[in-house]
Amino acid sequence: MSIKELGYQQTPLGDLTLRRRLEPLLNDREVFEVKLGDEYLMSSLFTESEQQLAILGLAPLIGELDVVIGGLGLGYTAVEALKNKSVSRLLVIDLFQPVIDWHQAGLVPNGEILSIDDRCELRQGDFFELARTGFDVNNPDRKFDATLLDIDHSPEHYLDPENKSLYTTEGLTAIRHQLKPGGTFALWSNDPASDDFTAHLKTVFASATAHNVEFPNPYTGATSVNSVYVTQTSA
Repeated sequence: MSIKELGYQQTPLGDLTLRRRLEPLLNDREVFEVKLGDEYLMSSLFTESEQQLAILGLAPLIGELDVVIGGLGLGYTAVEALKNKSVSRLLVIDLFQPVIDWHQAGLVPNGEILSIDDRCELRQGDFFELARTGFDVNNPDRKFDATLLDIDHSPEHYLDPENKSLYTTEGLTAIRHQLKPGGTFALWSNDPASDDFTAHLKTVFASATAHNVEFPNPYTGATSVNSVYVTQTSA
């Protein structure tokens, strides 16, 4: 298997690596991957659920939209959000500056799309800290029509144990306070939808739904399932 390392950075959470390889199972299709230590953060092979995060998270909204995304990854959620012509401003927050640098240097497929779109700003920051204080440090009073989150593997499996607090009632309430009336909070999960977590979301937001997203997996020869949770505040 041909693998080329395109970027590398040591971080407190492990070695962050961007690599490009050819996938022999798919006629040597070019695949981009981001790894943190031994964990796969993102692969260009599997993007359907990341795209659905933007589609489903913005679907309930109308009018001009101001959106914040937690987690840049390979940019598929952000690009999908920008396909929505109602999105007038998009702030994408990522913990790792190298991930932003890779996009701005054109090392990943969506880099140029995000870098040249005037509506989009890529900014380094800790989404979990900003959830408590204000996602836009330059304008702490800024409210958003939608918050889309794709960082942890699921509400129960975290890249950093400290992230757990976001999924508590207190953490989710902090996100709700940064949304405009009728705004949405949508969350990606690597696991199938959980009835228990959906019920938990309903205790904080006016409504909450869970959507399973199925896609073919060439490694297993079967269908894999991720999920997207979508909540909405009171109008």
